This record gives sequence, structure tokens and C-alpha cells, in this order.
Amino acid sequence: MTILETQGLAARNAARILSVAGSARKDAALEAIAAALEGRTAEILQANEQDVQAARQAGIRPAMLDRLALDGKRIAGIVAGVRQVKSLPDPIGVTTKMFTQSNGLVIGKRRVPLGVIGIIYEARPNVTVDAAALCLKSGNAVLLRGGSDAFHSNRVLVNIMRDALESVRLPRDCIALVGDTSRESAAELMNLTAYLDLLIPRGGAGLIRSVVENARVPVIQTGTGICHVYVDGDADLHMAARIIHNAKCSRPSVCNAAECLLVDRAVAAAFLPMAWQLLEADNVQLRGCAETRAILGDWVVPAAAADWDTEFLDYILAVKVVSGPEEAIDFIAQHSSGHSEAIVTNNYLTAQRFLDEVDAAAVYVNASTRFTDGGEFGLGAEIGISTQKMHARGPMGLEELTSSKFVIYGTGQIR
Repeated sequence: MTILETQGLAARNAARILSVAGSARKDAALEAIAAALEGRTAEILQANEQDVQAARQAGIRPAMLDRLALDGKRIAGIVAGVRQVKSLPDPIGVTTKMFTQSNGLVIGKRRVPLGVIGIIYEARPNVTVDAAALCLKSGNAVLLRGGSDAFHSNRVLVNIMRDALESVRLPRDCIALVGDTSRESAAELMNLTAYLDLLIPRGGAGLIRSVVENARVPVIQTGTGICHVYVDGDADLHMAARIIHNAKCSRPSVCNAAECLLVDRAVAAAFLPMAWQLLEADNVQLRGCAETRAILGDWVVPAAAADWDTEFLDYILAVKVVSGPEEAIDFIAQHSSGHSEAIVTNNYLTAQRFLDEVDAAAVYVNASTRFTDGGEFGLGAEIGISTQKMHARGPMGLEELTSSKFVIYGTGQIR
């Protein structure tokens, strides 16, 4: 057996124990993990500094470096996320439907764990803990395959969590890290059908496309966020300026950041300079259509066709002036990745039309796309934001990590 197959078998065996561990034992494990992360913060920061220094030497972009770096505040946030997951209701064992057939059979539908979940992700150490906590609470073992950029951070985080599991007498192999960060290990994980029940990629468009195209294991597609904010002709322009500034600049390296601003022609001349006042403070580069450049000046970079379909993950914003909501909705239909879309308007009917016609996992009226997040939606941490239309769509919390089985009670019936 390969190393990865050995890990897969160990995870499969651990998952059988975890699936019947019960809420109290899983919650004890989560509390042990939270306490261990707090107690070993210095160790985490030391490992993360190794990754950050290596990334700087490799010339990683500042926005991507932000995804990698940890500090005391971010670790405290990770710990809080674990405890929030602990506080949530356990989805396992819940009977969602029960009915009696005419022959007397009592048939129920019960939530059960998926089994073993694989996660392939890039330089986000917080994903390591978020994914492990959610899988643990939902009764699933997890194989984590992070990127090389965060290897030292991920190794320490996983070792801490495995120690915590052992302290409450749960198998260490409920959580495991793939030590090989090469493309070969990713390819092997995508084909680990004997042990993996589900594979979730989290990262850029290239990673997600590779997994979707090459995996034989079932995949839930997540992440790529070509998110739009449309400023309608009936918008409160000051509100709209604050929303696009937040959606673009509060953390541009994440998938719920806005990548494209659409502005109704009726308000473009008034709104674009107002928005630019806020965006300029963060050195945002605008890539605009001809009308945008006519309003703001030639220093706006002419938008290329590819800019409408790019997840920049940086301080870059594509800007297009449109004739109204119909053109905005059509444009979003052509270029959206199905993640998060927003309209800013005081017109109720226009808002409802946008909600009805825009096809995305999350659709907003008068709010920033940055709220598409498991914690913000009250789900605790999230394991990813699904942009597909299978059983899970949007932020994936505990229920999205379960399957179901029918349980049938009889009194001797035969067919």
C-alpha cells in the first residue's frame, strides 16, 4: 500500500468509531482541540513564521500572503470557531422524516455521516482547523491535503488536534494531514475511491478545475468567486460606495470579495467619482469599460475581455456601465461563477427581480458580498462555499456534511 492508501484505511477505520461516538464525546474532543490550540499558540506562530518567510522570499503577492499569515488575533478567531461548532446542534442521528405505510412498516429517514472526506486546499491554515472541526462534529474522518506554502503551519495544527483527540480517547486518525504536497499526491487523492467518500477542493480556479476534471471520487465544487455588485439607478449612492469598498477592500484575497462593479448609466457620472474616493485610499486598480474611462479618466486601465471572467483576489476591480437592471442581470448570467451577487437599490420591484433572476449561491440586496461565510450565516465555521447545485449550495456547514439512510421498523411483514 502507498502511504496515502495507508492513511485512507486508517481514516476509514477511525470514521467507523467516530460515527457512533455521540455528541458528548465529539464535543469533548472539540473543546480539547480549542484548549490545545490556545495553549500552543506560540508553537503555531513559530511554524507559521517559517511559511510566511518562505513565501516572502518566493515573491508571493501581498493579498495571497494575507491568506497565509497568522497572528494571535487570527488564532483566537480560529479557536472561537471551533467552540462555535461545538455549540451547534449535532446533525447526526436526527430523523428528518417518519411515516407509516399501509402495510404497517414505519419508515424513517435519518442523518448519518458521509464517512471519510478529503479536502484539497491552498495557503489558508485556518481551513485546516475549520474543516477538521466541522468533519469531527458531523462524524466524518478527514484527510487534509494543504498546499506547500502552509505546510509547517498545517503540520503543527494537525499534530495539536490529533493529540487532543487522543486525550479524549478518540482515534488520532479521525484527522490526518497528507505529508506530500506534490501534484502526484493530489492526483492520488483524487482517485482514492476505496477510502474517500467525498472530495472538496478549496482554492483558486485552476485547482478547482483540476479536481473537477480529474477526480474519480465524488466532488463538491467550491470557491471560485467572480462576484458582482450592481448599483441600480434607484440606489442610495453613499450606501453603494460603502458597500463596494467593503466588498472589494476588506479582504480582497478571499472568494466572497467583489471582482466586478456594474453601474447603471443613469447614476454613473455621480457614483463613480464617489466610489473612487474610497477605493483610491486602498490603491485599487480599476479596469473599466470606455464609459468608465470617460467619467474617471484615462488612468483607468482599459478592460480586456478576460477581465470580466477573472477572480483577481487582489486590489483590482473590473468596472462596467450598463443600461439598467436587465443588462446587469444578463451580464451576471454570462460572467458569474455562481458564488455571490449583490444589488444596491431602493426600488423594491427591481430588488425582487434581481433576487428571482440571478442564479447564485447567495444573492444580496443592499449588503456586501463579504457576508457569504459560514460564521456570518450562523453555521459556525464552513468547510467551503459550494457553487454547484447538488445537495449542498452556499456555505457548507454541518448538515451539508451528512448523508441519510432509511430506517424501517416492521412487525414481521414480508413481501
